Amino acid sequence: MGRSREFEESIVLEKAMELFWRQGYEKTSLSDLVAHMGIHRRSLYDTFGDKHSLFLKAIDFFGAQIKEKLTADVSRCATAEEAIRCIFEYMIEGRADRPWGCLFVNAATEMAPHDEAVAEKTQAAFHQLEQLLAALIRRGQQAAEFTATYDAQVLAEHLHTTLLGIRVMVRNAADKEKLRRIAECSLAILHD
Repeated sequence: MGRSREFEESIVLEKAMELFWRQGYEKTSLSDLVAHMGIHRRSLYDTFGDKHSLFLKAIDFFGAQIKEKLTADVSRCATAEEAIRCIFEYMIEGRADRPWGCLFVNAATEMAPHDEAVAEKTQAAFHQLEQLLAALIRRGQQAAEFTATYDAQVLAEHLHTTLLGIRVMVRNAADKEKLRRIAECSLAILHD
């Protein structure tokens, strides 16, 4: 009869996600993970596989948290513009207890150029956010909130690129007011 697990998988996965998010993949050792997660090395392997498999699961865990948060926030917004502003504000503010930028952006810059699995996950996440923006822009164009001069997909690509830059700057502790000015300038294109 096997031993019962002595930990809650989602709690230790969140701890691994935080460590990878803060330190990056390469700078995070198995010893770091074991210590931070509070589990034995054998339990880590038995539950999550190797370090790379754990990293991929941590990315998925991060993605699920972001999707849940954005879906809830956007659903509370009365207009498309309010929803897009909410997305920008979330990316600028993030979480005060986790000022490490965006795990997707961090993984894309550190790992994606030489790791196909990470590249697929980060590209899928970026595509998902871009499609959310495109859907909101289409909604805003249909409601005459936004200009119809530009295609919604092109506008979404522009806004997403700005969001990526903001997410990088957040990791470098950029001034939040500066980031809000950048966001406002970028959002102005929706009305031109």
